[in-house]
Amino acid sequence: MNSVILIGRTVRDPELRATQSGRSVCTFTLAVDRRGKSDAADFIACVAWEKTAEVVKKYGAKGKMIAVRGSVQTRSYETNDGKRYVTEVVADEVQLLSQKGENEVFEEPFVPMDGYDERVFGNQR
Repeated sequence: MNSVILIGRTVRDPELRATQSGRSVCTFTLAVDRRGKSDAADFIACVAWEKTAEVVKKYGAKGKMIAVRGSVQTRSYETNDGKRYVTEVVADEVQLLSQKGENEVFEEPFVPMDGYDERVFGNQR
């Protein structure tokens, strides 16, 4: 079974781009606190596709707390310097969170899209 759940803050603004075939893909990094250590965090590379990618870009600015449910994926590619290996979490579902007492205001009013909350979204693969 390959299943991951992460809760953390975005380290920088997510990067949205389109593949050659026109699919939206968003890459982002989460800082996830280590259990029992207040001053230690892991920085986890994440990727989201299609509608999920667009919403992460829209609402996941640097410092936002989000939850990600997905799976670990490894891949490799060739460069002029040799083969590179990448391990990342592919986000199947992302939920935007806010801390207790934090007055998080979304830039646009909430409008459900096709019967689901845009702030809780999953990929349509």
